[in-house]
Amino acid sequence: MDAAPSPRHAGTLAGLTSIAIAGLIVLFAIGPTSPRYVFVRGVVAAVAFVTAGIVIRGATPRSGGWPGGRRIGLAFLLLGGVAAVFSTARASSGGLQPHVADVVLLGLLVPFILAAGDEFQAHFTAADRREVSADVLLLTASIAAILYVVIRPIDASTPAGVAAATYAILAAAMIAVFGALALWASGGAHLFEFGGFAALALATLQVGAVQAAGGGQPAPPWVGVVYLVTPLILAAVLVYVPHDAQRLNATGTRLARPVLTSITVMAACLALSIVAILDDARGIAGPQSTVILLVLGTGIALRILANQLASAEAHEATRIAMQRQELALHDKEAALERVRDTNTSLRESEERLRLVFEGAVDGFVELDHHGHVIRANDAFARMTLVDPVAIVGMSWFALTATIDGADPAFARLVEGGTATIERSDGQVIHLESTVSAIPTTPPRSLLLVRDVTAAKVADQTIRSLFHFLQDRDEDRTRLLRRSNAAIEQERNRIARDLHDGPVQGVSAASLSLEAALLMIKAGDAERGMDVLVKVRQELASEADALRRLMSGLRPPVLEERGLMPALRETLSRFGIDTGIVATFEGELGRPIPRDVETLAYRVVQEALTNVGKHAEATTVLVQVEIETGQLRTEIEDDGRGFETSHARDYLRSGRVGLASMRERVELAGGTFTLRSSPGRGTVVTALIPVDESLLVVPAI
Repeated sequence: MDAAPSPRHAGTLAGLTSIAIAGLIVLFAIGPTSPRYVFVRGVVAAVAFVTAGIVIRGATPRSGGWPGGRRIGLAFLLLGGVAAVFSTARASSGGLQPHVADVVLLGLLVPFILAAGDEFQAHFTAADRREVSADVLLLTASIAAILYVVIRPIDASTPAGVAAATYAILAAAMIAVFGALALWASGGAHLFEFGGFAALALATLQVGAVQAAGGGQPAPPWVGVVYLVTPLILAAVLVYVPHDAQRLNATGTRLARPVLTSITVMAACLALSIVAILDDARGIAGPQSTVILLVLGTGIALRILANQLASAEAHEATRIAMQRQELALHDKEAALERVRDTNTSLRESEERLRLVFEGAVDGFVELDHHGHVIRANDAFARMTLVDPVAIVGMSWFALTATIDGADPAFARLVEGGTATIERSDGQVIHLESTVSAIPTTPPRSLLLVRDVTAAKVADQTIRSLFHFLQDRDEDRTRLLRRSNAAIEQERNRIARDLHDGPVQGVSAASLSLEAALLMIKAGDAERGMDVLVKVRQELASEADALRRLMSGLRPPVLEERGLMPALRETLSRFGIDTGIVATFEGELGRPIPRDVETLAYRVVQEALTNVGKHAEATTVLVQVEIETGQLRTEIEDDGRGFETSHARDYLRSGRVGLASMRERVELAGGTFTLRSSPGRGTVVTALIPVDESLLVVPAI
């Protein structure tokens, strides 16, 4: 039921109560002996029925309303109209008199039957509705026959018989329809409904009995009370009591069906007995009793036929069910065979998966929904140096705490990411993880841990090489700019030296020769000879200057005698100029290409320049020898040394000596190395490949 009526429903209930009280006061104030009683009773009943019909039809569409509520409201409206019309007609004719037109009242059954159909639709299946409808029809006919025999006056006229039959059918229909519904859907609401319609049926039957008896006598006072109060009570039930639209359960169906059928059969047998016994006493012998017996017999036969049809359908349904069961059994056997095959396949698949899990190169860890380890493979155990059996059941965070050298990021591998483990021997293991959800109940997760140490090392190496190449490219660019500038400066210097020296001297000698020629032509041969002597001296001086200039570009001793004498002479001159003790060691024993000689000479020359300018050394050692097809040239000093990492800073500041040596050696396909540290001197080593086809091995 609703927890509390709404204000609208509370007003409705108050209105219905007021109408009932007012009607009762009017009925009892007039009294049944008054000539106006029949008219007033009809008007009061009409008001009650119309009011109840309006209230029911207005409230039925709400949630929880009765399925047949609107049709019952329509029936009440029709009953109100009929009550008003009949009360007026009976008052004008002087009381209740039977009439053939009373058969029209059977039309009131239509909305009641439709309302019952809506209820049956809400509660019963199609098969149950057919069974219930057959029982209700037979029960209505049986009760109507009994009531007809009871209320029909002996030797009644045709109008009296029609009236008795009409009212008997109306009362029987209300009792049978709503009684069957209350029996099958035996809730409190349907019992209230059945009680109300049973009261209306009794009152209607009483009106029919009085009307069939004739004489203009009014019905007893309680009939008016029932017609006044019952529709208002039913309206309150249909408005306030929510309808239960759920179908009956199996237990209720098994109990209601035999009970209703038994009541129907008993009522039919009782009706047959009463008609057969009282036909003469009640004056219905002959065609009337025959028709009644025929109707009852036909109803019983139809009910038996319905039972037979239902039994046949049930038998057929059972047979079909058995066939389906047999087919289901065959299908079940086939399904079991498929299940066995599937189980075998699953075992084989599980074994393969286990082998894959255990033999995988990557680490696998299966975790439950609480983050506890269900199992782990050997690869994970090798990565983390744990026992795969001992960690089962351990939480991931507890496992993280047991792994030596694991960084804090290791605990977050269950979320996907990277971590490292630093072993006791200094080795660093780089790990990377991905997590996959396993759709089980409860859910699990699969953690894949991969050793990416090699990839990390390769990546770091590639990055280092990339930075190295970037630095080398920047160094080469700077060196190229400095080299171009140095070349341009050297060209300018050579041009100045040629212009200021040999060119000026040659020009002066040319003028002196011109003067000597004029003197000789003039006959002054002695002065001309003196000028020629001076010209010869000037030309000799300019020749020496050109030799010195050419010696700066390529020492003659390197051109004439080779690399080793040139280096000895250079070291000797370096020692004299700087005061540094210079020592030379080495022996080639075979000739080498001139470009290799020049490159080695320039490396030694540049290294000695750096020593003289920056090293603050006291001794320097130069070693030259051939090793496995390469010319090894090494310059070592005992100077102050420097941080080799600052070599690029020197290049940026314009000191290009080291970079120039490296660039020249590497362009020739060689290797240049530099070893130095503060306070421990510097060692410069150049390995220059020698073309073996140009080497001449001396004879033994």
